[in-house]
Formats: sequence, C-alpha cells, structure tokens
Amino acid sequence: MTFLLLVVAGVGAGLTGTIAGLASLASYPALLAVGLPPLAANVTNSVALLANTVGAVSGSRPELKGHWKRALELAGVSLLGGALGGVLLLWTPSDAFEKIVPFLIGGASIAILIRRPGEVQALESRPAWPTLVSIFLIGIYGGYFGAAAGVLMLAVLLAIGTGTLARAGAYRNVVLGAANGVAAIGFALFGPVVWSAALPLAIGCFVGARIGPIVVRHAPSDALRVVIALAGLGLAAWLAYDAFYL
Repeated sequence: MTFLLLVVAGVGAGLTGTIAGLASLASYPALLAVGLPPLAANVTNSVALLANTVGAVSGSRPELKGHWKRALELAGVSLLGGALGGVLLLWTPSDAFEKIVPFLIGGASIAILIRRPGEVQALESRPAWPTLVSIFLIGIYGGYFGAAAGVLMLAVLLAIGTGTLARAGAYRNVVLGAANGVAAIGFALFGPVVWSAALPLAIGCFVGARIGPIVVRHAPSDALRVVIALAGLGLAAWLAYDAFYL
C-alpha cells in the first residue's frame, strides 16, 4: 500500500510540476505521511524528482524546438544555484527547516497569480543581470527545497518573454531541472535518502510528467494559475499548522 500510495503521489507530482511547478505539492506530504522526517522527506523527494525532470523535458520537446540553446544557457546559471542550495539544506537544522518551508510555499503560490506585462514581449536577446540573479537565487531555493520553486521560475521566464505558458513551462522544466538535478546528486551521495520511497515516487513522477505538458497545451492558462495557486496556499497553511501548532 505504501508503494502504491507513493506511485500515485508521484503521478500527481509529475502533473502539478509540469503544469505550474508545484511537484512537491503532492510528493512531499506523501513522504511525510508514510513516516519520513522532514529532512529525509525533502532529500528523498529531490532525488525522486529527477524522474520528473526527465519526463517533463521529453514531454516538452515541441515547445523547446529552436529554444534549446537559450534554455541550456539559463540552466547553467540555475545549476550553480542548485548546488549551493543543496549544501545549505544539509547544513540547516531540521527544526528551522520545518518553520521556513510554509512561508516559501505561500509566497510562491501568490506569485503565480500576478500577471506581468513582459509575458507578451519578445525573448531577451541576452538575459540582463537581474534575470540571471533571479534564476540563480531560485536555483538556490530549488536545491534547498523544491516545493513551488517552479512557480517562481515560471514567473521570471514569463517576464523575459519566453512566450506562452506552455513554452515558459518547457523552459522551466529544463532550467529548474538543472538545479534540482545537481542538488539531488549531492543528496544521493551525502544525504539521508530513503531509497525504498524514492523508487515508487520516481516511477509515478515520470508518468505524470509525461502527461503534464499535454494538459498545459490544451487547458486555459488563467484557470490553471488559479487552481495551482490555491492548492499551494492550502499546502502552505497545512505545513504551517504542522510546524507551529502540532
């Protein structure tokens, strides 16, 4: 039953991750529910989400056609941030970690509701330094804790003119995937990964992430923003209650 629960949670994580960058909305609480402590749940989640990146990028190939070079350039910046974020996580006491997470998720969930004028502009010929700094900082957060990092990255990518929500999401899958990937490698080597939980979660993540880009191509983007933002706020409230009152 635990195996099946984590597979189902992984499918949900893959779907929500590729739609709006909230993969951990489903996967992280599931790991807590099967008994993992917060730090172990986070590093196990990050390792399992490698499968989410593989599925999401492969499913986003139509949107990435002609855009691979730019996406990989931005991914290099995010990768550096992810490496730093992974180191910070392993040095952060678990009690402090529990109390920080709800605020990060809540802020990111609100951010997805804000429409930016830059969403309809042409893609920057060369990313300005504020863009690179933003991607680096979000990469740090992605390596530190993946929940809702995709929402923040999506906002930045829309603002620099990557195009439609589907294309910006495809960029996000590559750019944030680099940060998550390098952090996950570090966790696999040095962190308390629970491999018996990571495997079924990864299986589900891959399946959900392959389906997610199809949903994004055909669903109304405004409705997706609202649904995912409300779900993220709900998760933030639940984790805050768990951290401060239980």
